[in-house]
Amino acid sequence: MTISGEDLSNLIAVAKKTRLAALKLAVLSTDAKNQAIEAIAQALEAAKDEILQANVADCQRATTEGIAKPLYKRLQLDEHKLRDTITGVRDVGKLADPVGAIQIHRELDKGLILKRVTCPLGVLGVIFEARPEAAIQIVTLAIKSGNGIILKGGKEATRSCEAIVKAIKQGLSQTAVNPDVVQLLTTREEILELLKLDKYVDLIIPRGSNSFVRFVQENTRIPVLGHADGICHLYVDKAADIEKAIAITVDAKTGYPAACNAIETLLVHTSIAQEFLPKIAETLQKVNVELRGDARSREILSSIAAATEEDWETEYSDLILSMKVVDSLEDAIAHINDYGSKHTDAIITEDAEAAESFLALVNAAGVYHNCSTRFADGFRYGFGAEVGISTQQMPPRGPVGLEGLVTYKYQMTGNGHIVATYTGADAKPFIHRDL
Repeated sequence: MTISGEDLSNLIAVAKKTRLAALKLAVLSTDAKNQAIEAIAQALEAAKDEILQANVADCQRATTEGIAKPLYKRLQLDEHKLRDTITGVRDVGKLADPVGAIQIHRELDKGLILKRVTCPLGVLGVIFEARPEAAIQIVTLAIKSGNGIILKGGKEATRSCEAIVKAIKQGLSQTAVNPDVVQLLTTREEILELLKLDKYVDLIIPRGSNSFVRFVQENTRIPVLGHADGICHLYVDKAADIEKAIAITVDAKTGYPAACNAIETLLVHTSIAQEFLPKIAETLQKVNVELRGDARSREILSSIAAATEEDWETEYSDLILSMKVVDSLEDAIAHINDYGSKHTDAIITEDAEAAESFLALVNAAGVYHNCSTRFADGFRYGFGAEVGISTQQMPPRGPVGLEGLVTYKYQMTGNGHIVATYTGADAKPFIHRDL
């Protein structure tokens, strides 16, 4: 289905309004932006009941439509989760302003001064699934970094997102930030048209499956910051502390299995497998984790299902874990680099040299030693919140906070300086003195 001419005109008008509001936001003071962020927090608190009721309605409708269990978990927004998200809003307000930082301050010649100064990207288009609290995090980071924001949440979270954005706009209406800086799209047809608005939108951030991220990349000329699958691994090395490995495995798999930073594959060194696998299997099966293993794992755990090639490439987002026995650290690293999604991978070992090799050679945005992959989160990193976790090779990478939402420009001030002075036989040399 395509969008009508009238709806397209309305979408373009929305994008224009967002860009104009963003241009004014870009030059506001830090205090003005922080006041707007506090106003958002207060408005969300005041609208708590309305937001939670809207989420209940979304959850009820999603249940009747047969929503997948992992997606349902992401959709649910209870009072505790909303309170934590509002705390994150205020945390963003406390962070340093990423706009206006001078990265280079250099005298090229007397009176000729070069600066590289951070500035907002402009307008962000963020397309995300299920999690309605993501709208709150994204808007807060956008305002702090001076950017306009056009949101498109998943259809399953429409009512929740509408209630959230309504509250945000009410909060902003009492501040120096124009509420037009935040917009919400509600139909699937608008996504394709949004991807065509390269005149008004400066960055697209899709949060979803690999196939969805690829679809977005293939259907837009706007730069895309990809947040794809979270196929995270935990490797239990031959020098692992068994009790430490059990605790970390349980946390990384069962704490919130629908999260993109939960592990999907457990790799175990052959020399420790006989001791470790029965213990971890008993522990995980007590909390209803379904285990799937390669042939060598099943020699030790005969009752578990056989893992297939597809399992190594699957983000379960559920209480399912695939397991594989490997002969060496090198084999573990090779498996991760072959099947991982470049999200977050961890090693459990007391061997510092093995840990150092793992951290250096695993190609992922997050590489951890002796801790849970569930720490891969903007709030836990001290970013206040995140717009997503980027699994792309180029920066920004990993949890994307404020620093990933600004770019920079070169500013130069002279006094009649011309390039001819510095060329030819009598060329004057540059000073190139950092100030």
